[in-house]
Amino acid sequence: MKLSCLIIDDEPPAHVVLERYIEKIERLTLQGHCYNALDALNFLHQHPIDLLFLDIDMPELSGLELLTALKNPPRVILTTAYAEFALEGYEYGVVDYLLKPIRFERFIKAVDRLITPGAELPVVSSTTTPAPSYLLLNINNARQKIDTADIVYIAAAGNYVQLHFLQQRPLLANETMSDLQKQLSQFIRVHKSYLINVDYLSKLEGNRVYLQGGAEIPIGVSYKQSVLSYFKV
Repeated sequence: MKLSCLIIDDEPPAHVVLERYIEKIERLTLQGHCYNALDALNFLHQHPIDLLFLDIDMPELSGLELLTALKNPPRVILTTAYAEFALEGYEYGVVDYLLKPIRFERFIKAVDRLITPGAELPVVSSTTTPAPSYLLLNINNARQKIDTADIVYIAAAGNYVQLHFLQQRPLLANETMSDLQKQLSQFIRVHKSYLINVDYLSKLEGNRVYLQGGAEIPIGVSYKQSVLSYFKV
């Protein structure tokens, strides 16, 4: 039996990441998206839901205030950028909390606590070759292994590209943007000079995207429509 899920978050990028993860788990089925707690309250009064992926910090009504307002809330996995808020959520009997940016392996562990404690979740099989979790790149005249989950964004730098991270200095690689774009399914092109990792996206505002760690990236005119469509804005 599949568990019906609802994503509640005021940031569209968070919906994209969670939807992508939910689609990979056979036991989960996504029933809807809500971008504020009040809409979620109305949705839950009309639709039976087994599991909420619930952001805490939202305008008007927070995720925890929503839980208080529900007489019989579904099971809940909190999603937040603030660990101190997440710990408070355990007072509400939540299954687990996920700190943003959310990693797929951590997502699996959280859902596994609800579905099959002590066992691994089956992942939906695909006829396509999965994107590699690492790249072998030409850096300093040598092939260097880079974990793609650690890359926040990639910027063009003449005949090179510059890889940007949260916890280390940028690296300059002798690669092309187009070649990297073909290999990185969790990255999108927002500008001719920028590829961003959607797992680190904080918000879209105007003609810019804002990433975890404070990076602010422009959206190119020719890329804007595809970016808005990707994030369903």
